[in-house]
Amino acid sequence: MLSQTLPLSAEQVTRLGRVGVLMGGVSAEREVSLMSGNAVFKALKSVGLDVQIIDIGSNAVEQLMAASIDRAFIALHGPGGEDGRMQAVLEYLNIPYTGSDVQSSALAMNKLHTKQLWRGIGLPTPEFAVLGADSDWGQVIEHLGGHAMVKPAHEGSSIGMRPVNSAEELESAFAGAAQHDDLVIAERLIVGAEYTVAILDGVALPAIRLETDHAFYDYDAKYIAEDTRYLCPCGLSVADEGRLKQLALEAFNSLACSGWGRVDFMADEDGNFLLLEVNTVPGMTSHSLVPMAAKAAGSSFEQLVVDILLDTLSS
Repeated sequence: MLSQTLPLSAEQVTRLGRVGVLMGGVSAEREVSLMSGNAVFKALKSVGLDVQIIDIGSNAVEQLMAASIDRAFIALHGPGGEDGRMQAVLEYLNIPYTGSDVQSSALAMNKLHTKQLWRGIGLPTPEFAVLGADSDWGQVIEHLGGHAMVKPAHEGSSIGMRPVNSAEELESAFAGAAQHDDLVIAERLIVGAEYTVAILDGVALPAIRLETDHAFYDYDAKYIAEDTRYLCPCGLSVADEGRLKQLALEAFNSLACSGWGRVDFMADEDGNFLLLEVNTVPGMTSHSLVPMAAKAAGSSFEQLVVDILLDTLSS
C-alpha cells in the first residue's frame, strides 16, 4: 500500500478546502483530458471533498478567479495545460496545484529539449534529428538507421506520430506532424518491448509492459482499443526491473519534476532501456497506466488521487 490516508480526517478536508479539477482545455488532447478530469472529480467527490469541475477555455484567469478554489488538480493534457502555462497562471493567482512546476513542465513537454538534456548528462535515449521543410530526407533516414518515428515535439497521446521506413515516408510524416506543431523531430525506431514507470512522491511504482497489435502504441491503442495488453508484473527479472525503475527516477529528477508523473521507455534488441519521454500530467482514464501501477502497488484509484492532491499542502 502506498499510503494509508483514507478516510480523510476532518482536519485534512478543511485544509484542502475547495478543489478545482482543471480539465478539457483547447489542445488536441481535450477529449482525453475530459475523461481524466471526470474520473478525478468522481474520486475526490467520493472521499468527501468540496470539488468542482473547471473546463478551461480561453479565459482561464477569469474562470479560476470566479471559481474561488483553494487548490487545483491539473487534469489538462498537452499544450496549455501540461507545458507550464497553466502552472504559471496558478502561481500568479497563488493557487497551489498538483504536479511539476512551471519550468519542469515546460521542459518535459518539449521532447527535443528533454532529449538534448538527457544526452548531455549521459542518460540513454534514441538518436534523433530535428526536421524542417528543407531537410535532406534521404540523409536523415540514413542517419537514423533506415527506420524512424516522427513526432511533434510538444504533443502527447501519440498525436501526430508515425513510423517511417523511407525518405518519402519521412517527408510525408513530417508534413502531417507539422500540422500539430512547429517543431517536429524524427527518432531512431527502436524495435523491442515498451515499458512505462509511474512516479509518485519520489517512489517508482511497478513497471508496466505494453503490448499492442497496432504498428505502435498509438492513440487508438491507448484510449479506444480493447485488445491492448498491459503486463504488470512486467516480466522483467527483479534486477532488470530495479534498473528500469532507477533509470525512471533519474530521468524524472533530471528535469526537476515533482509530485507525480510517468516515464516511458523502449528496450532494444540487446535489452538496453532507452528513454522516450516524461509525462508530467499522465492520463487518468480507464485505460491509463498510472492507476494500473498504483493498483499493482496496493492502492485504489481514490487513494492515488488523494495522494497526488495531498502533495499540494506542502507547496
